[in-house]
Amino acid sequence: MVFLLLRFTFRSSLSLKRYTLLSTPALLIEFYLEKLARPSYNPDGSLRRAGEDLDAQGLTEFMWDILYWTWINLVLVVVFGNRAWWLYLVIPAYAVYAAVTTASGVKSSLAGVAGGGGEGGTGGQSKRQQKMEKRGGQRVAYR
Repeated sequence: MVFLLLRFTFRSSLSLKRYTLLSTPALLIEFYLEKLARPSYNPDGSLRRAGEDLDAQGLTEFMWDILYWTWINLVLVVVFGNRAWWLYLVIPAYAVYAAVTTASGVKSSLAGVAGGGGEGGTGGQSKRQQKMEKRGGQRVAYR
């Protein structure tokens, strides 16, 4: 609301199209979080659902980050002009960073489970496999 007031009074050069495009996700998230947290009641007045915790980790936390960054970005656009809209690219950059670090963490933990982080210098062989190889390999007896 402040953006629109300042746009129409002091800085008519501010882009209304960019404001609409880049603020729509934040407005949708605001409405979603409000609906998620609002308690619901039965017709007799008893509590049906208390509402969700908005301090939850994961996606809710990421939604709050988007909201805060959008609000900060709007203030920066009002102060510095239309070039500050480029700062909105921090959100997708952070999403890519979070996805890459999560994927690499999962990859390393799965490699540890599969024995990929093995000890010794034989490229992931167990001690039993190393002993068998020293004895001349595994001999298969045929009938």
